Amino acid sequence: MEAVCPIDSQFADEISAILKPPMPHQVQEYFDQLTTTREIRGLKVRQNGEHGKGVYADVDFEEGDLVLKDQMLAGSQHSSNKIDCLVCSFCFCFVGSIELQIGRKLYLQDLGVSTNNECERKPFSHIPKETCQIDSSDGEDDSYVVDHRSSKEYGSSSSKYRTPLPKEIVESLMNGELVLPYSKQFPLPSVISCPGGCRESYYCSKLCAEADWDLFHSLLCTGARSKSLNKEALLKFIQHANETNDIFLLAAKVVSFTILRYKKSKAANLEKEGKCTTDSCNLSLLLEAWKPISMGYKRRWWECIALPDDVDCHEETAFRMQIKELAFMSLQLLKAAIFDKECEPLFSLEIYGHIIGMFELNNLDLVVPSPVEDYFLYIDDLPHSDKKEAEITTRPVLDALGDDYSVCCEGTAFFPLQSCMNHSCYPNAKAFKRDEDRDGQATIIALRPISKGEEVTISYIEEDLPFEERQALLADYGFRCKCPKCLEEEL
Repeated sequence: MEAVCPIDSQFADEISAILKPPMPHQVQEYFDQLTTTREIRGLKVRQNGEHGKGVYADVDFEEGDLVLKDQMLAGSQHSSNKIDCLVCSFCFCFVGSIELQIGRKLYLQDLGVSTNNECERKPFSHIPKETCQIDSSDGEDDSYVVDHRSSKEYGSSSSKYRTPLPKEIVESLMNGELVLPYSKQFPLPSVISCPGGCRESYYCSKLCAEADWDLFHSLLCTGARSKSLNKEALLKFIQHANETNDIFLLAAKVVSFTILRYKKSKAANLEKEGKCTTDSCNLSLLLEAWKPISMGYKRRWWECIALPDDVDCHEETAFRMQIKELAFMSLQLLKAAIFDKECEPLFSLEIYGHIIGMFELNNLDLVVPSPVEDYFLYIDDLPHSDKKEAEITTRPVLDALGDDYSVCCEGTAFFPLQSCMNHSCYPNAKAFKRDEDRDGQATIIALRPISKGEEVTISYIEEDLPFEERQALLADYGFRCKCPKCLEEEL
């Protein structure tokens, strides 16, 4: 049976207004203001008749030059990656210490934590209290205490490529009692707890904690001071996303972001006009709150998602129907958790599907290199005598971590300026993390000289694939590539 959301028909006019693409002059004004506010130099977003909009060089760039560092509008670490990496939930830089990063990972590995079992629900909870700067006024949050329950409760993890460390050593790493040689060369920000007291989010600074709370997290927090409508329903939504597709967590951030912006604007307007609070929806304020999201190219998720290799073409209709039903189930859980009557159109399947589709079509992988990898490379490069002495301590730790000791922070994010960059199979720029790039911002580097006035392009796919394969992959983005490389190969 096809998923039917009553809000879609009840608020058809409002939904149409929200999803209506902004006028060209509105797009230009928005990105002009964005580049000015962020003090971005050397780039200009311009209207492009064929592609809608594009990013153009306002100065000359040489090969290897930094073209853009783009702050994400919304991003999320992959659920499975949270076991390997403890990062700030707002800027996604690594936090704590080298010892905490290693000890926590080994601790969770030894418990057999996986992304789909019950104990993964709190992958950040295994952090010693003394490691965190705790912002908790009710004294009820015990989420930082190491859990000593038997690993039998969590299943077992494979040790095929690992040599486990004694439990006491692992806990000493987590608690800061064991300091690894030369780890002070790799300082990380202290761990700041969530203002709402949840066990899911930690930060590198109070600034990041407050920003995330104000922009996203206050409605999505599972802690004691959460502003969600129903925390139990929120936990079910998060569990469903972790078990199916964590892109739903990103979509929830966008809904929360829009609601919180709307409420802030409405409160400011009422105060300015000296009026009392009303429960009626102000569509103009809702459209203004939605404006940053309106700038991203969107299609319904179930229509634009690529058909998996194991799904035959004659099964495509059924597959896309299943994807739509999955999105509807997620939406119902989210609605039960954070529903806001004034922002009811945001809980329509049409808008939810377009939000997810925006991430499907515009996302850039969120990648932050691991300082743990840097640490072990540093040890390996030490003079022989120093290396030999250090490895007395570090070699057992490295053996315990196994082949995946250097896992980086991974996730998905939407970057407003990067999303304006058009595709080319012969791009002049690419996303690339330099040694100094240690947070979740998108970093775009010039692949070759880019002249002033030239469009900055990136590749959405592997550009070395054969022509027909590239065109087939790009069809999922809704266009046929006509870049110079494709035109030449098509002949």
